Amino acid sequence: MSPVRLVVSDVDGTLVTRDKQLTPGVIAAVHRLHTRGIAFTVVSSRPPFGIRMLSAPLKLMLPMGAFNGSTLFSPDGSIIENHTIPHDAVDVALDLLNERGVEIWLFTAERWLVRRGDTPYVARERHTIDFEPEVVDDNALPRDGICKIVGVSEDFELLAACEPDLKAALGKAAHAARSQNYYLDVTPPSLDKGTFVEESAARLGIPLKEVAVIGDMANDLPMFLKGGISFAMGNASDAVKKRATYTTSSNEEDGVASAIDKILALA
Repeated sequence: MSPVRLVVSDVDGTLVTRDKQLTPGVIAAVHRLHTRGIAFTVVSSRPPFGIRMLSAPLKLMLPMGAFNGSTLFSPDGSIIENHTIPHDAVDVALDLLNERGVEIWLFTAERWLVRRGDTPYVARERHTIDFEPEVVDDNALPRDGICKIVGVSEDFELLAACEPDLKAALGKAAHAARSQNYYLDVTPPSLDKGTFVEESAARLGIPLKEVAVIGDMANDLPMFLKGGISFAMGNASDAVKKRATYTTSSNEEDGVASAIDKILALA
């Protein structure tokens, strides 16, 4: 097995706990990577402004991936590369989600737009990304500059049923996948966490076989396909675990720290 020179981690359900905190154990483990000269970065369905708080405690120096890797930004928050969802695909997604009675959020690189600000998941997301949404009327929802559309529902089965229908409706015009049981994300076409891993490795001149990736959801599988070693979190579904090289402990049990220790032991 090739030595690992780059580690790429998902954030929610992976790097942070259920209450969206970095534990001392995970912070210390990432610092051990730095000490050993192994690069580390993160990719998430979150917007750039919802990931920035990780930079200081983890001492991140590499570009990070937002919106499932379709936006790249520096640790100082500056945007390196940004892609948006085509106007027609925005219309398709909004029409289908509205038809199914799913709550809708829109994200740009700088804004979070909602139609209601008093729902439980808005409160949860506000805590997660430490950012305030803008409440706008239906007729004020923009179609241009949209980096992510999120269908939100506490009816997990409804969102699970919407996912394949939305994928079929969008075709190749945009990418649709759940990032949590309660979030169905639409992001720009042809870009995902796998393409982020490829670009991150290329920037460093590191072969993909020397990249380790860590995640918990189906939207992490594209990077499992690219990395030389993949770790599924203990809280991941069986379907995700089957696609990984290893399974580590859960995000409530410092699973990322355990994965990093395994990586260091293999180095």
